Amino acid sequence: MNERIDKYQIIKYRGKPLYVLVPYDEFLRLIEKEEATIPHEVVGLAIKNGWNLLKAWRKYLGLTQKELAKRAGVTQAAISQLERSENHRTETLEKIAKAMGLKVEQLIDEDLGH
Repeated sequence: MNERIDKYQIIKYRGKPLYVLVPYDEFLRLIEKEEATIPHEVVGLAIKNGWNLLKAWRKYLGLTQKELAKRAGVTQAAISQLERSENHRTETLEKIAKAMGLKVEQLIDEDLGH
């Protein structure tokens, strides 16, 4: 994220930069392009255990299938099925990603084969 921002203000504390104040529209532009990342721990869980990213994320976040299902407004059976399958409905994945505070792209990784 090496984009140039023309308008900003640096706020210092005791002579050291503490915050950068940018116009709101610039802030929105910057976060809009934020890349979806996956922590090494999640990838490690997926590879080590042969899990897909959905299950690895769920375990990493300390959620049960039942808890995640309730948050996402789907059944526990649906979560179980998605964790065993490579075929995912986009609408369901969107609900689950939102319930986990993630982007759909963080639940699917073709490089892992899931």
